[in-house]
Amino acid sequence: MDEVTTDDAPASIGPYSQGIIDGDTVYVSGQGPVDPDSGEIIDGDIQDETRCTMENVGAVLEAAGTSLDNVVKATVFVQDMDNYSAINEVYEEYLSEPYPARSAVQIEDLPVDIGVEIEVIATLE
Repeated sequence: MDEVTTDDAPASIGPYSQGIIDGDTVYVSGQGPVDPDSGEIIDGDIQDETRCTMENVGAVLEAAGTSLDNVVKATVFVQDMDNYSAINEVYEEYLSEPYPARSAVQIEDLPVDIGVEIEVIATLE
C-alpha cells in the first residue's frame, strides 16, 4: 500500500490518510467543503459545499495519478436529505456516464460542521 497526500486537499484531521493506493485501486478518504489553503470550512450553501468537496476529492485522485473519470464507487454522507437534489446537481457536473456505483446516507453528525462528505474508490489510469 502507498499513501496519497497532497496540499491541494485538506490535511487529515485524524489518524487516516487522504488516500491509499492498493494495487490498481485508489481509496479516497471522506472529503468535505474545507479550503485546503486555510483549513477552514468554506462559507456557502450546500451546492458550494458539494462543489468544494468534489474539488478536494479530485485533488486527491490527481495526486494518486488518476481522476474523477475513473471513480467506480462513491459514498455520499448527507446531514440533511432535504439537500439531496441540490447535492446531486453538483455531483453530476463532476462525473460522467456511466456514473459510478453510489450510496447516499443521511448521518446525524460529522467530525466538523459540514452538510456533505464524499469518499470514493477509483482505478488508476
